[in-house]
Amino acid sequence: MSLGDSSTPLGKVRGLGAARSGGGHWMEERISSVALVLLSVWLLASILMLPALDQKTLYEWLRSPLGAVPMTLFVILSFVHGLEGMKVIVDDYVHDEGNRVACNIVLLFAAAGGSAFALFALAKIAFGVAS
Repeated sequence: MSLGDSSTPLGKVRGLGAARSGGGHWMEERISSVALVLLSVWLLASILMLPALDQKTLYEWLRSPLGAVPMTLFVILSFVHGLEGMKVIVDDYVHDEGNRVACNIVLLFAAAGGSAFALFALAKIAFGVAS
């Protein structure tokens, strides 16, 4: 049986998509969305349960593993999810190949730089370097 030969409609179109990986990308976006919703609820609940919202209290909260580890996951997932979403928009609406590549490179550097900056600041707080 060759590719596309099948008795079912799904079998006839399986593997014939434009990128052949759209289903996996779609699922990754949905999973990261659910994870970000859960982490956002955690963040909101954690902040609301703090005794005060001053700098010292927030530093103490982020120095604990229960604050720093989920916050690290939140930062990483936020930048990855944002980058993937923006790449889809660029791929759909920027038609010139050179401009599309340039936009995707700029997005990648912006996401990498932003996440590195956020994780560096979080690490300084979590490991007690910041005062």
